Amino acid sequence: MDDLVCISPVDGREYARRPIASDRAIAQALSQARAAQREWAAVPLDERCRIVVRFLEAMEALNAQIVPELAWQMGRPVRYGGELRSLVERVRGMLALAAGSLAPVVAEPDRRYAARVPAGLVLVIAPWNYPFLTAANTIVPALLAGNAVLLKHASQTLLAGERYAQALYGAGVPEGLFHNLFLSHEQTARLLGSGAVDHATFTGSVEGGRQIERAAAGSFTSLTLELGGKDPAYVRADADLSGAIEGLVDGAFYNAGQSCCGVERIYVHRDVWQPFLDGFIEGVHRYRLGDPLDPETSLGPMSSARLAGQVREQVRQALEAGATRHIEPQLFPRDEAGSAYLMPQVLTGVDHKMAIMREETFGPAIGLMRVSGDEEALALMNDSGLGLTASVWTSDLDAAERLGGEIEAGTVFMNRCDYLDPALAWTGLKNSGRGASLGPFGFDSVTRPKSFHFRTG
Repeated sequence: MDDLVCISPVDGREYARRPIASDRAIAQALSQARAAQREWAAVPLDERCRIVVRFLEAMEALNAQIVPELAWQMGRPVRYGGELRSLVERVRGMLALAAGSLAPVVAEPDRRYAARVPAGLVLVIAPWNYPFLTAANTIVPALLAGNAVLLKHASQTLLAGERYAQALYGAGVPEGLFHNLFLSHEQTARLLGSGAVDHATFTGSVEGGRQIERAAAGSFTSLTLELGGKDPAYVRADADLSGAIEGLVDGAFYNAGQSCCGVERIYVHRDVWQPFLDGFIEGVHRYRLGDPLDPETSLGPMSSARLAGQVREQVRQALEAGATRHIEPQLFPRDEAGSAYLMPQVLTGVDHKMAIMREETFGPAIGLMRVSGDEEALALMNDSGLGLTASVWTSDLDAAERLGGEIEAGTVFMNRCDYLDPALAWTGLKNSGRGASLGPFGFDSVTRPKSFHFRTG
């Protein structure tokens, strides 16, 4: 049986290796999870909530270990402290929503109501870019709703699933309720097609989502898919430029641009084009590319040399087609061709014939275009097969709401970006996904309605 291996982007060497689960181990995990789920579903919600709170406390205790592990596994600088702060906000948000979201829907007269019962066994296929946050989007509501969970994490972040298991069992979840499985793509496909799980969530590429759908076809396993993004931003003439520059530089380059809802293209009103561009370039100059274990580093390597090469190719093609670069290589000497270390880049003179403006980049490079006003900006923002998030930077709330109604995206921001609100739905339009997580909507996918109609008179 082959192993799963994490090659660290820090130095290109093997960082972690785990054996792929045997078919017998998978079958045993499924059996244990089914048995544990039946008991867990009978545990009162208040007690489930207390265990999830203890899970958060366990994650906090592990964070000093997790932060350097993340740097080694996928390159995020240690200066950012991992994902704990956002994890706490997100989990506490779901805890606050649990009672209302899981309450029965009551109809009158007579005793008539629709209960929300657990889906049963939930499979979470999690990505490497935010290995704790993305997994929590499903794991937490699934457990709160009374489900058992199987976690299949990305090979780039092999240790994340182990930390989940350590924290959950340390918090007191029943034995067998949660399983961290090391699975190959072929095993994952067979599991999806077997009908052995009741619901599965996947976060990844559009093509990956298609493979998940094909694997699950005919099994009646329900799916939630969060797929690619090419998230646009529009800076109107009335925007607070300093706030827009600060927010969009961070939105484009935090986590080396490897954020699900990171900003990937920016449209700027011609009246503020030059001051915005100047300020944006100045903001990018402040990044320091280097070893993510160095507290002075603000931009670490991408997760792999292969993915960095894909971004380099998008930039090369854009420059060859007439784009202009605004960040000079000498400012980022750690950038080495063929390595995972990739300098940030800002391009102008771009158009929608270029991959940099049409295909997901998922790295520290972005194109900016000048627009004449709302109508042109809206047409360009919607000129994409993807629709995860979009942002409008303006001082006019009415304009933002009007544009937001026409923008084809699962989330529209005003004066912020690259953020998941635990009280709202996290969802995508077009090829950016199907279904939703977070908010009360996140409980819908991990439960099913069961109606009770008792005639009393």
